[in-house]
Amino acid sequence: MPAPALASAAAYYALRTRTGRRVMITLVALGLVMMLMLVSAIAAILSSSGGSGSGRPAGCVAGISAPPPPGAAEGGQTQWDAEQRANAAVIAATGQEMGVPPRGQWIALATAMQESTLRNLDGGDRDSLGLFQQRPSMGWGTPAQIQDPRYSSQIFYERLLELPDWASMALTAAAQAVQRSAFPDAYAKWEQDAADLLAGVGNNAAEVAGLACPPAGAAAMPGGAPGPAGAGGPALEFARAQLGKPYVWGATGPDEYDCSGLTMQAWSAAGVQIPRVSRDQTKAGQRVPRDQAQAGDLVFWSSNGTDSGVHHVALSLGGDQIIEAPQAGTPVRTRALGGSYDEQRLLPYAVRPGAADPRS
Repeated sequence: MPAPALASAAAYYALRTRTGRRVMITLVALGLVMMLMLVSAIAAILSSSGGSGSGRPAGCVAGISAPPPPGAAEGGQTQWDAEQRANAAVIAATGQEMGVPPRGQWIALATAMQESTLRNLDGGDRDSLGLFQQRPSMGWGTPAQIQDPRYSSQIFYERLLELPDWASMALTAAAQAVQRSAFPDAYAKWEQDAADLLAGVGNNAAEVAGLACPPAGAAAMPGGAPGPAGAGGPALEFARAQLGKPYVWGATGPDEYDCSGLTMQAWSAAGVQIPRVSRDQTKAGQRVPRDQAQAGDLVFWSSNGTDSGVHHVALSLGGDQIIEAPQAGTPVRTRALGGSYDEQRLLPYAVRPGAADPRS
């Protein structure tokens, strides 16, 4: 008799006896208990991670601060005149009428800031027109339509909403997917200005404030002590102000930077002095697991997996995002770590400047 048939026969005769039935009932009960325990464990892990694995609210933007309350001075890098604010109000209002969430309105404002500085231009590169520098020859509409701020905003939103995962994309990636710009990283420098202005011209200031991730520098993460209270905030504020500036090897600002020049000056602006070169910056504070990095912590790349091979450093924005001066030809920018071409060279720790290193 084949083995499966023998097993079936054994199970049949076992069930015909009282002892056999008790054994089978016990086994089934144990299986159900183990399954419930597994489901509970998975639920607990997902709950504690907030769905993002970083302890941050899903969908928050690590690179910006919460906008000022209505009526307060805007905290971005640029002051806007009446014409620019009126155009921003049209972009925001159009998004609200279409049911576009604040994140989408924020992307639209940042895009228009980069493309036209919020002015309804009657010209540009080739046949580009309007707030978003859309081109009639590329199917965006007629010249008259594109120079109507409401129409140009509406068609931008329509193209944005066609992207299946736009709500989880970085601003630069979402804007580039719609605009196909020759300078995709340039949108990043408007992250804070767009959040601040959107809070000022829209009617959803509380929701806009929710775009910003909670400050990570003021609270300890598991496995590591915080740096000086709020120190990561000033460091990142300085670094964000350098977005778009060119990379030059050996430069420490104010108009150009290399990787460690940017991190050194950012932490100097926060009142913490760290060494000049990336290899020495690995000893500039407390080491914590990289997946527990707070905003402002330093992350490193190495050619051999050890401190001696360190060749690049960047500032963590929290979660999966960084700000860096990458290489010649690429300006200061933000980007994601996950899935990047150089992810395998990341060292497993981050350094928290100003926090005592227990190894020393």
